[in-house]
Amino acid sequence: MKKVLLLTLCLSFIISAVFADQVKPADARKPLNVPLNAKISGQTRNAPSYTFTQDPTVLMLNYYDYMIGSYNGLPLRVIPDAAGGGYFLTFHGRRSATADAKRRAFYAYLDAAGNVLNVNEITNVENNEGYSTLGVDPVSGKPLYAWHANHEVAASPDFDNQLEVQFTSDAFLFGTAGLFNDVIAVIDNPYIVEGIYEGNTYYSDDNEFLWPTIQIGPSPTAGMRRVYVAARNFVTHNTYDAPSENVKIAYADFNGDMIESGTPLNWQYTSIPEMDWWNHQDDWRRPFHAITTDNMGNVYYAGYHFATESDGTTNIEEEDLDIFMCDNYGEGTWTRIAGWSNLPSWNPPDQPGGTAGYFKSSDTGLPYTDDQLNWTIGNSSHLNAVVDNYGRIHVIGLWSLNNFEGYYYPAFQTVKTFIFDPADQSFTVKEIFPKKPLEDEFNLYYQPWDIEAPFGEADSYTESAGEWYLDIETNLPFPHYDDTLHDTSMYFHYNNVKISEANEQGMMVAVWQDSQRASYGIKYPEDYPELVPYASGAEIMISVSSDNGSNWSEPIRLNAVDTPQMANIKPMWVYPADKVLYTGESTNGFPMGKIGLMFYNDYTWGSNAIAPPAHTTPDGGEVIFAELEIEFSGVSNDNQTAPAVTRVLHQNFPNPFNPETTISFDMPVNGNAKLDIFNVKGQLVKSLFNGNAPSGRNTLVWNSTDQNGNAVTSGIYFYRLSTDNHSETRKMMLMK
Repeated sequence: MKKVLLLTLCLSFIISAVFADQVKPADARKPLNVPLNAKISGQTRNAPSYTFTQDPTVLMLNYYDYMIGSYNGLPLRVIPDAAGGGYFLTFHGRRSATADAKRRAFYAYLDAAGNVLNVNEITNVENNEGYSTLGVDPVSGKPLYAWHANHEVAASPDFDNQLEVQFTSDAFLFGTAGLFNDVIAVIDNPYIVEGIYEGNTYYSDDNEFLWPTIQIGPSPTAGMRRVYVAARNFVTHNTYDAPSENVKIAYADFNGDMIESGTPLNWQYTSIPEMDWWNHQDDWRRPFHAITTDNMGNVYYAGYHFATESDGTTNIEEEDLDIFMCDNYGEGTWTRIAGWSNLPSWNPPDQPGGTAGYFKSSDTGLPYTDDQLNWTIGNSSHLNAVVDNYGRIHVIGLWSLNNFEGYYYPAFQTVKTFIFDPADQSFTVKEIFPKKPLEDEFNLYYQPWDIEAPFGEADSYTESAGEWYLDIETNLPFPHYDDTLHDTSMYFHYNNVKISEANEQGMMVAVWQDSQRASYGIKYPEDYPELVPYASGAEIMISVSSDNGSNWSEPIRLNAVDTPQMANIKPMWVYPADKVLYTGESTNGFPMGKIGLMFYNDYTWGSNAIAPPAHTTPDGGEVIFAELEIEFSGVSNDNQTAPAVTRVLHQNFPNPFNPETTISFDMPVNGNAKLDIFNVKGQLVKSLFNGNAPSGRNTLVWNSTDQNGNAVTSGIYFYRLSTDNHSETRKMMLMK
């Protein structure tokens, strides 16, 4: 196997020369690669079986080859059966490669039989439009659209240079799409942002809210629904002048009759004061969030952020997972619940039998201690958020291996979700791909050098010229492999992970792209001849869940080599439909469901639209729709047969704590239970309970002592509940 010596890259802060409507790349963390003997993550479980119910179908030749749909939403939506079924789609694109061609907002309509009935521009105004978003009324099936553009409407001319968020709806009468109502500037920039947050006064009058996302939820008025249009601020006012996109949310109540008749909606507005302050304060906090709603009138703006001091480089250690919540249909007070994305890791020896760690400081040359390495969310600016049938919020993202000096290792990036449960305000991280082996009871999460028994030891090493190289699995969950693209900001521009809502049966899909096999086939054809055929493009990865996102399957891989329907296709910017369509049970007793996909077939791999371009050929590509029917099998994790309860193990309280904290868990029936406490190395600290637990709520107190009664030190600890058919782990912090 090829010994891959990865070169070291140090990237502190990048702002490319970009158009005003592209999100500016900037990251407080710096990539750092290490010499290693790289392996591709293997398939540890069987992927679900599937068939194409609609082969990849070209909707339009499109000469705009970057992020064709919404940054943080799903631009492919299911039409309810009561309205005829099928799909609505939206994307932006250019019809020609000429220099004066406008980028327009498009819509498409496919009926329940998969026939493409409409593909056209939404407006008849030749204007630069972009990042269109879509919501479908769950009652009438009528679509509502938003995008950003300079508002050029004769009835209300726009006299400034800033872009607006435009909005329209489609009457969609008798199965006929494209009957659009008047286009309005639902967010008419520039906006004044002013207020007080925790005694800090802020004011600015040049704000430009762009990149909209539509979400439709219930309304407090009977017979109505409420549409939310969330847009993020392009303008920043912090000391470092670094991106910090606070949000403006427009909302209005509607029903199908109002859309059908073109009745103007009564728009109201809200913003999140804490995020407005982030945009103005001296320190730099950059948020990456998406809007979602539940069926109880709660509105969530969910995601993560990073934070530095005003110099833009000195990290601020604080909880980075965010749930901004308004419990009154977007009206009234917003509160923030925060959690940690950090997951434990450990530093394997630098050689067989060695005592020094493999990962070392690039500044001092000293090996990191175990608690100086962790997995943290990042490179996930294009995430989305959804709600499951239990009211839990799911946010999908990429977790990478990090060290405490502010570096991350781009060779080790994994797809996970975090779940926020409003019932107990707890955060839980779930692995999607790769996942730790089922039989691994040492590691709490996947560690790429420890995927074979015995666990807790590095699997293997390779010796070359007297040097030892750790054999480590690597991943590249991006639609391209070249991290030098676009002034080395490929990881920022090209991340694209999306998750669907739960349908009534609790079925969900997670979708992303992966370029690892293509990368090895391109860079090392002599060492990996079997991967050379994969060098033409990325793969579409689809993992499924049949239990509301609690557990995930091995991913389906769609590529031009193994998938005949994908021949000669280079898939980029893949979006799943918002819901899986349940189709019954397979002969094996597993649920079956259809999922629609919208993606871009990039004629020349890499974006020409981003400055500087990946290539100078503006040859564009194709907007494509496809649909798969999937057997939702192979869904497994540590809790393969979890009981039918929404929660078992609760978050400890208080947290952080000193010296005592209370831990509770629920038992659906009487049974064996074991509650253990571990340190960040995965070592057992104390067995708090081991015996027969009665049904209902069980409560225990930990006084921060170990098995021998000795007081433990401050830090992060994990507690794991194991029952006959369930295993669950949570994190807590002792602060003395």
